[in-house]
Amino acid sequence: MTRVAAGEPALAVGPSDGPPGPEATPPAPPLPAALERAVREYLAHLTVERGLSPNTVAAYRRDLARYAAYLAARGRTEPAEVSAADVAEYVTTVRTGSDGAALLSPSSTARSVAAVRGWHRFCALEGHTGTDPSAEVRPPAQGKRLPKAISTDEVEAILEAAGAGEGPAPLRDRALLELVYSTGARISEAVSLDVDDLDLETGAVRLFGKGGKERVVPVGSYAVRALDAYLVRSRPALAATGRGTPAVFLNTRGARLSRQSAWAVLRTAAERAGLEHPERISPHTLRHSFATHLLAGGADVRVVQELLGHASVTTTQIYTLVTRDTLREVYASAHPRALG
Repeated sequence: MTRVAAGEPALAVGPSDGPPGPEATPPAPPLPAALERAVREYLAHLTVERGLSPNTVAAYRRDLARYAAYLAARGRTEPAEVSAADVAEYVTTVRTGSDGAALLSPSSTARSVAAVRGWHRFCALEGHTGTDPSAEVRPPAQGKRLPKAISTDEVEAILEAAGAGEGPAPLRDRALLELVYSTGARISEAVSLDVDDLDLETGAVRLFGKGGKERVVPVGSYAVRALDAYLVRSRPALAATGRGTPAVFLNTRGARLSRQSAWAVLRTAAERAGLEHPERISPHTLRHSFATHLLAGGADVRVVQELLGHASVTTTQIYTLVTRDTLREVYASAHPRALG
């Protein structure tokens, strides 16, 4: 059985996934010990044995804290007391916002249900319960949401804007965004890079994705030149203020650049580039654009799957819907007999 480290803070129970506002609700009452212990064991299992990312584990922690509070309010004090009706009614409350529960988006609801089902399955396997009351409960169906992608001209405008200005930061910012767009890397993968993960001579980079999965992907010539310029002319100045971290991308204190700072780099560049609705541009926008532009250029979906680090090609295939829509638009506007 998975062991849980002592001294961990109590599970946070809140009405939503966001930070508390100025009129935050008072702290929830303590959870029954058996429920809290079982949740902790499952989170430790996800971290240690399954190797899920800290962000994913944090999301599951919030989902299960919400669920445990719901069970406690219904008088359930341990996993074995939970029925299939309890699970089904919980799914209804988060989908509809009934009974004072927070109304979750379809994607958040699906993740919450996945967390609940995973926890119950874990409890059954660990012997905390004799059966799995969530076995027949399915998450609500989600409509296919097309990824947000921007044009190549808009990408180029962002990259140019990122590299404008004096000092070491513009070279770093240009190299960071060139790398993300060139490789389709998640922003967490990019800021986690160490210098030894780069091979600019062959134009390749080693990325560590979800669950610690490693993949080596090619780096385009534009990104190679941007990285070379940053490593030679900018990174040494930033590193001089720090303590010798091996990170590729450094902040002004010489430490590893954070995800939040990398997000701010892109947002600022989008604003400088004059893009419409720059607040909608995120690091994932470049990742989505990378995949969409590759498929539009004729790349095989299996190749794009490998480059993105998707475990299943089904995840990648949603990008083909984007390119099909573009084809329809071009056809409708260009073919002489498309519209009658």
